[in-house]
Amino acid sequence: MQICTSCVLDERYPGISYDKNGICIYCRQSKIMKLLQINKNKYEKKFLELIDTYKGKNRYDCLVAYSGGKDSTYTLYLLQKKYNLNILALTYDNWFQSETAQKNIREVVKSLNISHLTFLPSFDVFKKIILLVVAGNIYSMKAMERASSICTTCISLIRFMCFRVAIEMEIPFVIFGMSPGQAPIVTSVVKTNAEMVRKTQDLLFQSLYRKLGDIIRPYFLEERHFQKTAAFPYNINPLAFSTYDDREILDTAKSLGWVKPEDTDANSTNCLLNSLANALHINKFGFNPYAYEIAELVRDGYMTREQGLNKLSAPTDNHIISHVKQKLGMG
Repeated sequence: MQICTSCVLDERYPGISYDKNGICIYCRQSKIMKLLQINKNKYEKKFLELIDTYKGKNRYDCLVAYSGGKDSTYTLYLLQKKYNLNILALTYDNWFQSETAQKNIREVVKSLNISHLTFLPSFDVFKKIILLVVAGNIYSMKAMERASSICTTCISLIRFMCFRVAIEMEIPFVIFGMSPGQAPIVTSVVKTNAEMVRKTQDLLFQSLYRKLGDIIRPYFLEERHFQKTAAFPYNINPLAFSTYDDREILDTAKSLGWVKPEDTDANSTNCLLNSLANALHINKFGFNPYAYEIAELVRDGYMTREQGLNKLSAPTDNHIISHVKQKLGMG
């Protein structure tokens, strides 16, 4: 099987081709795009200007989507220690957090002395959403190149809940701990608006609503939120313009009482559902849903090619998958 000589994408990845040196088309395109991108410092400068404008104007300066993983843990630390922001962390508990992740969340928010909300959806409703997503073709193939259908759904629900809370509490920044492989630099500082969020939400909401009806409404923005046009927050991905060093991130997280989980797969430090999501995606499409993210991290020098290949080839934990399937009633 052919694998790009520069990144980790193999011949199973959609639309891939290689030049005479074995370098894939995505590496060549990425090189061109990076030449056109503005320096990372300009994005951080924009964020600093926004902090000067909004800091201290409301009870909280920012709402952070906190999964308990290493990247979002480091993001909390960065926002408090480097940017001196007053943080409200929000955890969307999808019923499949690992036990270690649950302990890590409590230890980290205690260590940083920050306020924390946990949103726990109805298990029955969340289960129905996941089973519907697994069974149907909810998303375009283009979307599936970047993440599994399960992860895309969870991330979407987390995002909409964060927007709901931020709008209701008039918090100016909604912040995510996405790696540079997940969040390109051009998405690091974005002012959201009602029209943008409505269009994004409708893509998922309409598909779920046709099958599940009103039971899904509490997990999405309502019309009253869209009427508060001035309250829509900035969407910030600080790890896109910050130094991203996996060793530094892990060391910092550990200094806050965070423990590296041994009860999750190689591509997650918080979620058990991820193992099933990966397995289903690979079985359906033939490639790992983390391939694109890892390839980007390799291209940008955040990870060696060998490290990337090792992460993608890590063995599946069938025990976790069996446990998750049983909990979802998948048989």
